[in-house]
Amino acid sequence: MMAVDISLISVPKIFPLFLIIVTLSVSSTYGNIDVPCLESEKHALLSFKKGLADPSNRLSSWDVEADCCTWVGVVCNNSTGHVRELHLQNPYDFNYTNLAEYEAEYEAYVKQKLGGEVNPSLLNLKHLNYLDLSRNDFGGIPIPTFLGSLTSLRYLNLSESGFAGTVPHQLGNLSSLRSLGLKGPYPYGRDGEVFKLDVENLDWLSRLSTLEYLDLSQVKLNKTPNWLQVINKLPSLVELRLSFCGLDYMPPLEKVNFTSLAVLDLSRNKFHALMPRWIFSLNSLVSLNLANSNFEGSLPDMFWNLTSLRMFDASYNYYLNSTLPNSLFSVNSLVSLSLRYNGIEGPIPSGLQNLTSLITLDLSGNFDVNSSIPNWIYSFRYLEELYLRSTLFHGTLSSSIENLTSLVTLDIADMKLRGRVPREMGNLCNLRTLDMSGSKVEGDISELFESLSGCISYTLVSLWFGDCQLSGHLTDQLEQFKSLKDLYLGVNSLSGPIPVSLGRCSSLERINLDYNLLEGVVSEVHFVNLTNLKAFYASENKLVLKVSPNWIPPFQLESLELGSWNLGPQFPMWLHSQKGLRDTDLSGTGISDSVPQWFWNLSSRIRYLNLSHNQIQGKIPKIPKLDDTYPMIYLSSNQLSGPLPRLSSNVTELDLSNNLFSGEISIFLCERKDEPNRLEILHLGGNLLSGEIPDCWENWPNLRVIKLGDNHLSGNIPSSLGFLPRLKSLHLRNNSLSGEVPLGLENCTRLVTIDLSLNLIVGSFPTWLGRSLSYLKILSLRSNYFDGQIPSELCHLSSLQILDLANNNFSGPIPDCLKNLTAMSVKQDLSDWIFYSLYYGAFLENAFVVTKGREFQYNTILRLLTSMDLSDNNISGEMPEEITTLLGLRSLNLSGNHLMGVIPKEIGNMELLESLDLSRNQLSGELPQSMSDLTFLSLLNVSYNTLRGRIPSSTQLQSLNASSFTGNALCGPPLAQNCSTNEAPPEGDDEEGAKSDFEWFYLTAAFGFVIGFWIVVGPLLFKKSWRDTYFQFLDEVWKRIGNCPGRSF
Repeated sequence: MMAVDISLISVPKIFPLFLIIVTLSVSSTYGNIDVPCLESEKHALLSFKKGLADPSNRLSSWDVEADCCTWVGVVCNNSTGHVRELHLQNPYDFNYTNLAEYEAEYEAYVKQKLGGEVNPSLLNLKHLNYLDLSRNDFGGIPIPTFLGSLTSLRYLNLSESGFAGTVPHQLGNLSSLRSLGLKGPYPYGRDGEVFKLDVENLDWLSRLSTLEYLDLSQVKLNKTPNWLQVINKLPSLVELRLSFCGLDYMPPLEKVNFTSLAVLDLSRNKFHALMPRWIFSLNSLVSLNLANSNFEGSLPDMFWNLTSLRMFDASYNYYLNSTLPNSLFSVNSLVSLSLRYNGIEGPIPSGLQNLTSLITLDLSGNFDVNSSIPNWIYSFRYLEELYLRSTLFHGTLSSSIENLTSLVTLDIADMKLRGRVPREMGNLCNLRTLDMSGSKVEGDISELFESLSGCISYTLVSLWFGDCQLSGHLTDQLEQFKSLKDLYLGVNSLSGPIPVSLGRCSSLERINLDYNLLEGVVSEVHFVNLTNLKAFYASENKLVLKVSPNWIPPFQLESLELGSWNLGPQFPMWLHSQKGLRDTDLSGTGISDSVPQWFWNLSSRIRYLNLSHNQIQGKIPKIPKLDDTYPMIYLSSNQLSGPLPRLSSNVTELDLSNNLFSGEISIFLCERKDEPNRLEILHLGGNLLSGEIPDCWENWPNLRVIKLGDNHLSGNIPSSLGFLPRLKSLHLRNNSLSGEVPLGLENCTRLVTIDLSLNLIVGSFPTWLGRSLSYLKILSLRSNYFDGQIPSELCHLSSLQILDLANNNFSGPIPDCLKNLTAMSVKQDLSDWIFYSLYYGAFLENAFVVTKGREFQYNTILRLLTSMDLSDNNISGEMPEEITTLLGLRSLNLSGNHLMGVIPKEIGNMELLESLDLSRNQLSGELPQSMSDLTFLSLLNVSYNTLRGRIPSSTQLQSLNASSFTGNALCGPPLAQNCSTNEAPPEGDDEEGAKSDFEWFYLTAAFGFVIGFWIVVGPLLFKKSWRDTYFQFLDEVWKRIGNCPGRSF
């Protein structure tokens, strides 16, 4: 070993070495000596724990005998023993929106939440500088004001922990704070924004001058118009998150003080303004999120300042209807660009190919020019996520798709792509998600699987080809997808049986085969290895399930939809093993058994249950309290009987219609007056219910739909319905209800549908309908005893699409303001179905409409229908010409009234009319020539009027039955009566001639009566001898009559 000559080492060189040795020596001597926590602070923590609810026992290590510095979530200063940090956030961070797919993760997240109260004993932790209580659930209590006295705090996170109320201004005392997280609960309820946390005055925030991180997302800030000026007083700010704050005002800002800002999130607000230019002066920005905030105009051409920008999201700003600015293409640092659904016009700009570092590119819902996908898109070598959904790209996918070797997610759904998937797609060895749903991909399913048989078959996790044009049979090719979890092939034309090989795809978790043409038998072997299966959707196929009565499936399902399968007649016993079912659809499956009690016990976890359209018998016990927030139960169209079941308070949608339930509904509705009820949809129509409708609706404030039609209910409509401010749909048709329409309904200002038809209701037309119910689309008062005139207030219902006042006693003229019924003046489409269920399409609005001489029930195409029926009343006067401005009307019935005058000439403008009934009136003149323009007419009835002349020539009119014109003086096809060779005079001259004839007739008749009267009566008045002779003659006649045989007086 070589000796070191110390004399050769200078002092300056030795001294640093000496310090290191001494430091290491001290560290080794004292570093492992942990000073235990102070007793006072331990007791403070135990008092804090005592106030908490800890369902998962997360704080089990907080034992009085243990050193509190060793407790879970507690960090101490090793040298002093003071508690410095409390890490009590939920260990699970659940941000998934699809709960059905991540049920287990969500349950673990919920189970780990702390609750209860925050004890002020924390004030004894004088050295606490870090407190994290995020992602817990404190049940809506206010943020404790005493937190503002923990002046040593540098980090405070209360985000998503169920606090409610106003954020206390005392937090402004935390002058050392560097990080503040106050993100509130998700502020959406069933009817829009419902914020739980708010700020009335933000000035206290300006005192936190050292703040670097601020998150006030989902905290209502719209009462603080100076929010930007306050935040501008935080010069150290690096990260600012103000997502979903209800902000509707963007104040001007001349000079930006927070120039170090790297992350800015202003998404999901309501600015309705141009994008502020000051944002684009923040050259330190790394992440900029302006999504869904109602920004308008165009993107500023100022991106050259944002040289560090890596993420830019401006999605869902629907009014950015411009082209992309050239400066955007110079931001070479961008790795994520999302411009989803911005209404960006024109073709996709080629400048995007300059952004060669992109990892995520989302251009969905933009570009209104039909073109093929540009070839340069296939040159992004680092691209991992590509979203082009709902763009107008057409043609076929290029084989160059194989150049996107880094691609993990490809979403090209709802496009106009046609043809086959190129075989080169199979070479994308990193692709995990492929979604081409809603495209025009066609061909045999086996060809598609062949194209995906390369290395992609080993990596694909999600395969979405729903609503395409695929046909053919499913085959054993399914087995090639070794990692596949999600298989979505619904809404195609797949036929044949489900292959047994499906049961060998053990990685599958979610299968969707609904709305195809599949047929055959499905047995246990089809599921033998599907141990991971969580969701199986295969409704609307012709499939039969045949399994042994004792079958225990290898899976635990969360969602099961087998609507229209053949499962019956017995109730499927194998469901007894499915303890985690949340969504269940067994509608139309031929079950004629009763529902076993064990199923109702299982159903406590149900979110959606549909057993409708079977022949299920028996009674229903009390529906148990369900775990889900918005459970829905649909048991319609069965043979269930007995009294209505007792209902758990948290059921939100209940459909028991078209069964055999009997008795009164007062117990069902009025029993729980003090218990909060969540029910939003109630359908009891088509049963045998009797008695009066109870007057206790104030107990059900969340109701949006009430359907009690087709029962045996009697009495008055209760006034307490006026206590339902959310009510949108009220159906009471076909009962024996009497009295008048209660004035209280005026308070139900959201009503869309009122159907009171086929009852015994009296009174005049409620004028308040027009004043208060501006959203009303469907109004049916048919077959009652309403009387009086139809008021002009009716014309205030500009949203009205269906008006049925038929078979009442209305009198007087038709109002002359019909042009104000604007929804009847335009062609309707299906872009906006009227449905109320949270489960899309599960509860469609319906209406009964008499048209073309028959009654029809409409639901799925209800939005297309516009109808007016005033038939069988005592309406008089003329047909108002304004009625011809209702160009969207498809059905018009004015028959059985006392209308006079001529049919308006412009009636041919109503080109969408399919049914027109003007029969049994007193209409005169000729049929207008413009009626030949009504090319959609399949029913026309003008019989039994005083019409005359030639029937206008058109293919449509001449194809109608002759009975449509009978009882008039009409001629020409389709009538056998031929018209004279002389042409009829012009319509205007004919009217004048008719008018003149009538005038001469009455004039000569009157003149003749006067002359005849005075010839006979005059002499009798002025000559006495003539009078005597006349009366003697009458006496003689009277005597002869009295002497007739058999006659006595």
